[in-house]
Amino acid sequence: MKRNVLILVAVVLLAGFAIYQNIASKDRQASAKEAAPKPNYLAPGFKLSSLDGNVYEVGGTREKPLLVNFWASWCGPCELEAPDLKQLYDKYKDQIDFYAVNMTASDRMDNIKSFVKHFEFKFPVLLDSDGKVGELYRVNGIPMTFLVDKNGIIKEGFGVLHPDELEKRIKRLIES
Repeated sequence: MKRNVLILVAVVLLAGFAIYQNIASKDRQASAKEAAPKPNYLAPGFKLSSLDGNVYEVGGTREKPLLVNFWASWCGPCELEAPDLKQLYDKYKDQIDFYAVNMTASDRMDNIKSFVKHFEFKFPVLLDSDGKVGELYRVNGIPMTFLVDKNGIIKEGFGVLHPDELEKRIKRLIES
């Protein structure tokens, strides 16, 4: 009888431990998802230096909405998207800010400068030299773009879009 009670107690303790581990694992996964940038949540804040030597900041309220584009000079889709970004910046620069965040940890400075010159980027090119901002924004593929409203709230994040669709989303952000 005593042996059966001990076995029962051991089974109950093991079952309780398994349930606890399962709940703790789900809590960790939920908090990791909450930390990821997503629509209708505050954009994670950061400060980065740019090619022009200035420091730019993201986080909190702003005078204008913001487009944050993560890219690298070696990225084929980034090359395809670059002329569209330039054209849309030229058209909407008085109504929205553009920040091009280069994934500098995986790029070379001479290639970055050449890319920026070739595509005539006039908007700030920020340098994520240690990759921490890319990690903060959970960028796992480039190009990756986030649209942030004047209140610092992410409205959406996406990869490459057709230029007409990108313009439509920029207009919607400006009007909101």
